[in-house]
Amino acid sequence: MSKLAKRPIVIPPNVQVQLIENKVIVKGPKGTLEQTLSPYVVVSVEDGKIYVKQNEAALVRRSMRKTLKMHQGTYWALIRNMVIGVTQGYEKQLEIVGVGYRAQVQGKKLTLQVGYTHPVVMEVPEGLSVETPTPTSIIVRGADKQKVGQFAAEIRKVREPNVYTGKGIMYKGEVIRRKEGKKA
Repeated sequence: MSKLAKRPIVIPPNVQVQLIENKVIVKGPKGTLEQTLSPYVVVSVEDGKIYVKQNEAALVRRSMRKTLKMHQGTYWALIRNMVIGVTQGYEKQLEIVGVGYRAQVQGKKLTLQVGYTHPVVMEVPEGLSVETPTPTSIIVRGADKQKVGQFAAEIRKVREPNVYTGKGIMYKGEVIRRKEGKKA
């Protein structure tokens, strides 16, 4: 278990946190996020701080202690990511490498031309924004860390980087270990 889960999460002044039954709802300038809680954790809001504690009532046998600790650390991280997401937001940057490879955004659709006979059109999920400052770079932004990472991974999956040529879609700063090709 993470030792961080024992610390409280500080709520910034422009963020509202509500606890409704087994849900945590976080509202901020970048949007609203909600998370359903596990029966193994108890969340409380006191003095502008969020506390995530283990639910001792859910302990059936001593061997479940480890499960309680795991859930406490996981939900602490999820709630912290929600608070950061509604205040600062998250972003992933991707680069396209290859001759003739490019991307463009038209409304809520991302069009990728990455060496196939047809362009690949992807629908941008609700709550995310995608922009292409240059034809070979893509920026995915949003308040939900999981959605941003998932959509960036789906974009990368369209044309994963080739280890022999280095062409494809990759995260900015990602290092691709190159292999040596066949020798004649």
